[in-house]
Amino acid sequence: MQWIVLALTVLMYALIILFPNIKAYITLGTAIIMMLLRVVGFQEAIITMVNWNILMIFVGSLVIAELFIYSRMPARIADEIIDRSPNVGIAIVAILMMTGIISAFVENVATVLVMAPIALALSKKLKMDPTYFMVGLAVMANLQGTATLVGDPPSMIFADFAKYGFNDFFVYQGKPSIFFAVQIGMLAGALFFYGYFKKAGTGKVDIEREEIKSYFPTILLILMITGLALASWLHSGVSLTAGLIVVALALIGIIWYRLVRHESREVTLQMVKELDWDTVLFLIGIFIVVGAVTKAGLLEAFAGFLQGYIGSNILLGFIVIIAVSILISGFVDNVPYIVVMLPVSKALASGLSLKPELYMFALLIGSCMGGNLTPFGASANVVSVGILKKQGYPMYFKDWLKIGLPYTLLTTGVASLFIWFVWK
Repeated sequence: MQWIVLALTVLMYALIILFPNIKAYITLGTAIIMMLLRVVGFQEAIITMVNWNILMIFVGSLVIAELFIYSRMPARIADEIIDRSPNVGIAIVAILMMTGIISAFVENVATVLVMAPIALALSKKLKMDPTYFMVGLAVMANLQGTATLVGDPPSMIFADFAKYGFNDFFVYQGKPSIFFAVQIGMLAGALFFYGYFKKAGTGKVDIEREEIKSYFPTILLILMITGLALASWLHSGVSLTAGLIVVALALIGIIWYRLVRHESREVTLQMVKELDWDTVLFLIGIFIVVGAVTKAGLLEAFAGFLQGYIGSNILLGFIVIIAVSILISGFVDNVPYIVVMLPVSKALASGLSLKPELYMFALLIGSCMGGNLTPFGASANVVSVGILKKQGYPMYFKDWLKIGLPYTLLTTGVASLFIWFVWK
């Protein structure tokens, strides 16, 4: 049975690489085959293996993010930053940093979509090629998606596996956690982009301030963060309380959108329909497939193989995890990779009598920041390239590498050094 499970899993990964647009159906199909072959039972798969708390947090945070964007608050914040910045170069870098901070709580693609018009308008006013600006939006958004529990699906999956609550992303066992590693990476990234934009102009830019539609979505976002922090304080890991809080706030937001903002039933349903349901289905399939792989003992065998290669060299293991994660995530979806490699990383750390955080944080940093390496390493990159093409600035693989490669190596490098010295 082990060989059948391995063959199905390898086939699934190959199909995801070849047909990324239907990855949800590929993973669900593989999960169904696993259940039909009785590798896992239906009840075991649905109740035990699928983490419904993670899915509730994911869907609920998507709704709140949509409403936050609808309120035009992010655009207004960007306007204020431009107005208060002493020169154009600092204004652009500040907008990139703000994009990253928003992306720590809002889905990456949504963040890029709301910030893109600001970047394009400012570039046009300065008669500047918007290419680096748009790439900066994407890579900064991807970078910060790792920082908090609600930033990206990989962070949620990590939280579930490691039993991390919202607060544990900031401080864990009295030590600075993954959030601070990401912020050090962001500062390095900001300096990197300042090198590009410091000559963009010395004067200030006049802009028209965006009108805020409502402050209510911002209040919902603050309540979500507060609620997750409180749930993390009350319970270890990703508790049912956390999922229920986010879903409840999302439902309140939908009701507000329909009844207070007087949006039609059709518009409200369309907003819900356009949420990222593909990723929800994709995650359900991945949870079941990886559960089957674990049950078959394949992850344990793979961890043993890596342990034999790495031996007792802790630094080699750390570097291998980061390097492989960057390379793989630069070309394929990092979610299935992270789900498979989390237990492997933990087993490797355990075999070397290390804190598991050293290798698990290395995995998270490498796989999430590695998505910045290529134009198709992350969805936000694809969106950014698509917008540039529509504006008459086509961007090719080699063009992206000129920015993506040094940025990825720099941000991953400094974040990894932080993790090494804090958690070794």
